[in-house]
Amino acid sequence: MKSNCSKFFLASMKQHWKPGTMIYPLPAVLVSCGASPEEYNLITVAWTGTICSEPAMCYISVRRERHSYELIKKHMSFVINLTTKDLAYATDWCGVRSGRQFDKFQEMKLTASPAKMVQAPIIEEAPVNIECRVKEIISLGSHDMFIAEVLNVQADEKFIDPQTGKFDMEKAGLLVYAHGQYYEMGQALGKFGWTVEKKK
Repeated sequence: MKSNCSKFFLASMKQHWKPGTMIYPLPAVLVSCGASPEEYNLITVAWTGTICSEPAMCYISVRRERHSYELIKKHMSFVINLTTKDLAYATDWCGVRSGRQFDKFQEMKLTASPAKMVQAPIIEEAPVNIECRVKEIISLGSHDMFIAEVLNVQADEKFIDPQTGKFDMEKAGLLVYAHGQYYEMGQALGKFGWTVEKKK
């Protein structure tokens, strides 16, 4: 007679896949680069994230053949613009079209506004703009990783809760990417530390 434990393991058989990118979901961001309106460009990036709190640091990974790669390397700066469900079309389009052939700001009717600390522009329509200065470039294989220090963050006031001063993720409808699909972030399930928080 088989035990309940055996039944559990039989029901939980897993497939073995070749090594791949399965850490999902990821933010689907628009990275802006260039130092003048004539060379401003946008690239859609999902390989991005935080790597340090103090100092605040992040990364993006970009293929060397992409038009934005040389612009970021030339000026050693970029802006990570968080995207929303309203920016989903532009986010996808900018990922499959090249800045060599298109003015992406103009094509997607996005506004390039000055950043505070870097030459690259921000996307005015994005809810959060993260201004970054490249500290190091690491060649990894298909992509090079741009490790950067965050110099300034701009956040749209319409998404800031007046009571708490926090950015309202649910209201913003932030966009994420998972396994070839775009999704809107859903309902919050709990804040950091809620499992051990003392009840009032």
